[in-house]
Amino acid sequence: MKIVADGNIPFVKECFSSIGEVEIVSGRQIKPGVVADAEILLVRSVTPVGLELLAGSKVRFVGTATIGFEHVDVDFLKCHHIGFASAPGSNANSVAEYVIAAMLEAGQKHGITLGGKSIGIIGVGNVGSRLAVKAEALGMRTYLNDPPLQRQQQISHRGHREHREDNNQNQFSELCDEREYRPIEELFGCDFVTFHTPLMFEGIDKTFHLADERFFKSLKKGCVFLNTARGGVVETNALKAAIGSGKIKAAALDVWENEPDIDVDLLEAADIGTPHIAGYSFDGKVAGMIMIYKAVCEYFEIEPRFDAASFLPEPEVPELEINAGRKSEEEVIREAVRKIYDIKDDDKRMREILRLAEKERGEMFDRLRKEYPVRREFQNTRVTIATESTEDTEKIKIVSKKLKGIGFKEIKSKKAKGKSEK
Repeated sequence: MKIVADGNIPFVKECFSSIGEVEIVSGRQIKPGVVADAEILLVRSVTPVGLELLAGSKVRFVGTATIGFEHVDVDFLKCHHIGFASAPGSNANSVAEYVIAAMLEAGQKHGITLGGKSIGIIGVGNVGSRLAVKAEALGMRTYLNDPPLQRQQQISHRGHREHREDNNQNQFSELCDEREYRPIEELFGCDFVTFHTPLMFEGIDKTFHLADERFFKSLKKGCVFLNTARGGVVETNALKAAIGSGKIKAAALDVWENEPDIDVDLLEAADIGTPHIAGYSFDGKVAGMIMIYKAVCEYFEIEPRFDAASFLPEPEVPELEINAGRKSEEEVIREAVRKIYDIKDDDKRMREILRLAEKERGEMFDRLRKEYPVRREFQNTRVTIATESTEDTEKIKIVSKKLKGIGFKEIKSKKAKGKSEK
């Protein structure tokens, strides 16, 4: 069985060789001639999959090692009885950690303390829901917008209410998802606004250019804007105008319209710019690969031989010690985050694009993604906070709770020169 796979899926050859012969191809180079005699196709988001690619091919199964699958014509696959799997949730934690890192950096640059600030999260699926938990752990007030989930919630509420009335039960609140979803207009006054929606071009839940000129004019002056969803959710010129006018105090962008040929003026205007790598933690990539591997095994009735633990190496930083000293709570948290993931490094590499000729920029964008360094998630690291005074006990408790809330594995404290005290 021949398998064509995007080379940006880690360990794909080592894993899928247990099923068939694996040919590694760059994602943008996966063309009709490449897949003609393949039975399994494994892609990431840069490869459009549909009639143009698969017509006349032998492909029987398509897997995308990504959360979203806007690049896949699922209806075409169904019509031609081609199996399909994506990797929902696989890199959600990676994206949520990226946003936390971006907000901490923007906060330092512009003198904003995250605790007590409001954050509007547009799209509350796998990523948005995880981000909400982390933001709340940092003391932020979360405002959630997700019309499809809100409608589902309303249907669920009606169903559970009927169930309760029919059976004389009083457990309605325990059965329902009690998140409070708000109209998008109620998020305009937030200090931070972040997008985590799929890209939908039509219908009641259309998100293409949802962030347009009217959207930005409605936002609170001086807010921080982040987008790690899809580039097309934001109208580029409208965002540039909002930054230029001062409406947007800071912008952190991981996704761009017309990737890989991005608007370099927007990159220059952004405080943080990265090449669509928010979900590129090594943990997330391996998880996505394993999810589609297991789906392929199930589809072809093959016993799987591997799981994520088969490929994840020991973390480079399993233990981390930080001296709290006279640092604020947020300074300690920022230092811990930077030691695991310094988002400024990604931003610095991305800005190399600005030095290149126009025809070379797209290639550089793709190369940054393909050659992205190993980034592990916070959950792999234990943190010890050293303090010089017992008077810092309360601060250490608060910092420890926040670090655990954003995902660090285990938090301990100790005197800087003495024995440990938990």
